[in-house]
Amino acid sequence: MKISAPPHREPLVVAAFSGYFGDRATALDEAMAGDAIHVLIGDYLAEITLAGISARFRKDPTQGYAEYFVKQVQPHLAGIAARGIKLVTNAGGLNPHGLAQVLRGLVAEAGLSLKIACVEGDNVLDRVALLQAAGHPFTHLDTGETLADWGRTPIAANAYLGAWGIAAALREGADIVLCGRVTDSSLTLGPAAWWHGWQLDDWDRLAGGVVAGHILECGPHVTGGNFSGFASLPGITFPGFPVGEIAADGSTVITKHARDGGAVTTHTVTAQLVYEIQGPKYLNPDVTVDLSDIRCEQIAPDRVRVSGARGAPPPDTTKVAMFATEGWQIVSWAFVTGIDIERKLALLRAQLHALLGGHVDHLEITAFGTPAAQPESQAEATVAVRIAARASERDALTEEHFFSKLNSLYLWSVPGFYTDSGAERSLKPTRRIEYWPAVLDVSQLTHTVTLDDGRTLEIPPHPRAVKAAQQPVHAEPQPQPVDARRATQRAPLGRVAYARSGDKGGNSNVGIWAADEKAWPWLRQALTTDTLRRLLPRADGLEIVRHEFPHLRAVHFIVRGLLGRGGSTNLQADQVGKAVGEFVLARQMDIPVELLVDDYTGPRPKVPISSTTEVVLHRG
Repeated sequence: MKISAPPHREPLVVAAFSGYFGDRATALDEAMAGDAIHVLIGDYLAEITLAGISARFRKDPTQGYAEYFVKQVQPHLAGIAARGIKLVTNAGGLNPHGLAQVLRGLVAEAGLSLKIACVEGDNVLDRVALLQAAGHPFTHLDTGETLADWGRTPIAANAYLGAWGIAAALREGADIVLCGRVTDSSLTLGPAAWWHGWQLDDWDRLAGGVVAGHILECGPHVTGGNFSGFASLPGITFPGFPVGEIAADGSTVITKHARDGGAVTTHTVTAQLVYEIQGPKYLNPDVTVDLSDIRCEQIAPDRVRVSGARGAPPPDTTKVAMFATEGWQIVSWAFVTGIDIERKLALLRAQLHALLGGHVDHLEITAFGTPAAQPESQAEATVAVRIAARASERDALTEEHFFSKLNSLYLWSVPGFYTDSGAERSLKPTRRIEYWPAVLDVSQLTHTVTLDDGRTLEIPPHPRAVKAAQQPVHAEPQPQPVDARRATQRAPLGRVAYARSGDKGGNSNVGIWAADEKAWPWLRQALTTDTLRRLLPRADGLEIVRHEFPHLRAVHFIVRGLLGRGGSTNLQADQVGKAVGEFVLARQMDIPVELLVDDYTGPRPKVPISSTTEVVLHRG
């Protein structure tokens, strides 16, 4: 079905098909086979992705983009043209022009007339030294240090651009817009601003467009993926990608393709709203969004209306994601089985430090799991041990110095010790890429759009940009007298709440919200900063910032430094804090009995779960 762009106020229908580099490759097929849409958006650039593709780009200047996007889109070019669909993506990475050249060749080969535009200006690597000399220190967002304090030479430096370049490209007739490091939400805001004719100072509408983009950018996150209440959702084995219907007033209805699995509920939408934010003030190159009054309303099955975003002028600085190489690292696993696990682990740790400690700069040894009291299988009696090492020189982590020493433990370590030698054969030391989130004045950016006919448009900095807004300070709940008449029970927090967590550089955010409205007053009162410290022992000694979102029934925390210097160099297994929220939900609190339910997530999937799953492919 072809949808033509209306001249007035019909909602813009945006469908997501990628949430990160490596997302489900079939998602574009699914979106094209789904319900009628106006725009496709694909997000490929997590913070570490640019660092990864920069190495390939330096070796081969024809690369530097998401190569597999070409395979995704090629079968659908004719369908995109026939249905009048626009496609906007940051798959261009470090080389939007290179990607455009490849796609133009495919378009010509297919005899189509699709117009392709490139949005650039984010890559400031070649200008870093000049900008520093001109008085721009690239101050670290969290620590306040300057780039000179870092003492490393960046291999990538990409500023976050806004949405007006995308809007301009679409206004000039582009069918496919290829971007580098624009903000994730710009992929949605740009088309919405073009479609509805929003102006630079339509603050509340622009804020609504940013919120829509934030919800859509992570794909199945909003249809049940990574959701605490997953067990109650239908078709969760293969949740679909979301669709947003963005109205002229900036409100959005979040839904999904009817044929796809998963569900869209106020809870799945809330999960994405509290994901990877710094607080109620959401800073964006085009508008400062105030999330304080955001509301979610279930208006029909799989249809949630999101409204209440408020906007103000954008900041006069933007984030610059910078990366530099910082030594090498390697990770392996060992396993310990049986009784006396704690003593076995203590001896194994001592042996590993004696064997490897003198050759590496840092060794992190983490045990996962607890043996069952009455194990029915060897797996149930086994604890996995993760061994992560960091060294300044690659040779310290080669097979000779790392795996050979690890494997030498077989005859003189603890009983029940073994390694997965099959997995180790493919492991080699990898480069560590350290992340430096900096700020740069937007006046120093050259934001451009190159059109299919060779014309170049310059997108000036926002004329109303102001000093970046500070996050509000929300007072801690005051202690309340204990009501002796109110019975409580020791139970996991997850019996009354949901959570979602993620990374913002070296910080982890954790959003926790009440599963039921009646639990909100208790949750708000109970979840103080001190409470989170008790629930999350790793946060001991770290700064915690707390905010409340009453309309979402949510308490939101930022735990500064929980992820070290960022996921790319974090030696912990949960490098980007994806499981922090679920850990907090597993911790026990004294919860009023009337708030507890046996299983608030609903009926469990009728799928047998065993400790080992074996799939045998029979070939005829």
